[in-house]
Amino acid sequence: AVDRRKRPPGEQVPRRRRPSDWAIQLKEKQKARFSYGVLERQFRRYFETARDQPGITGENLIQLLERRLDNVVYRLSFVDSRRQGRQLVNHGHFLVNDRRVDIPSYQVKPGDTITWKRSNGNAAEFIQDLTEGLPKRPVPTWLKLDEANLTGDVESLPDASEISTAIDARLIVEFYSR
Repeated sequence: AVDRRKRPPGEQVPRRRRPSDWAIQLKEKQKARFSYGVLERQFRRYFETARDQPGITGENLIQLLERRLDNVVYRLSFVDSRRQGRQLVNHGHFLVNDRRVDIPSYQVKPGDTITWKRSNGNAAEFIQDLTEGLPKRPVPTWLKLDEANLTGDVESLPDASEISTAIDARLIVEFYSR
C-alpha cells in the first residue's frame, strides 16, 4: 500500500481553494481601511455617508477618504506617509485657513488652504528636512502646491478618474450591500 501512494504517509499537502466572493470583498475593504488608516466603525460611517450622497457610492467613498486632512497632507508631499501625516496633524503642525486643526479626519473643502504652523527650534529643522525637495510625488490635479510658501490649496473635489488607488470601490460596496 505504501508503494502505490505518491507521497509517504503523513506528508499531506492541503488543497488550495479559490477564495469566495465574500473573502475577495473583505480583502478589498481591509486594503482600503489599512491604506487610509481608518478603523472599522469610522469606515462604515464613511460608507453610509457615501451611500446617502447622490452619485455612485464607490466614488463617493473614495472621495470622502481622499478629502481627509491626513491624506491631503500626504498628497501634497508634506509628509512621507499617511501615518506620519496623521501624527503631525494630531500634534497640531498644520493650519487650515489659518486655524489650527488637530483632527486627522477633518474633511477639507474646495477653497481651503493648508499650511505648516510656524514654529521654531527643533520643529522648524524637522519641517525643513521633511519639505526638502518638494514635491516628492506627483500632486493630484484637485490640489495645488506652492513650494516656496509651503502651502497647499484645495482647488476642487477629487474626481474618481484623478484618484489613482489600487482599490476597487465596487467590491467594497458589494461587501456592505449584503
